[in-house]
Amino acid sequence: MLNRVRQNGIREVILATNPNLEGEATAMYVAKILKPLGMKVTRIARGLPVGGDLEYADEVTLTKAMEGRQEM
Repeated sequence: MLNRVRQNGIREVILATNPNLEGEATAMYVAKILKPLGMKVTRIARGLPVGGDLEYADEVTLTKAMEGRQEM
């Protein structure tokens, strides 16, 4: 993953993990790895219920979540 980010000139990584304990831990881990590289790391806004899964999200909910994303 790190090589792909470096080689492709990616400036921002948007994290979209499930809003549960495992998703939170994964997002924090990925941000911890990417931020020292000068990468902007953001996370989608909360448009899903806690404990819900991304596979059940509709297009409008995901769009609103992307618009309200915040830097980690």
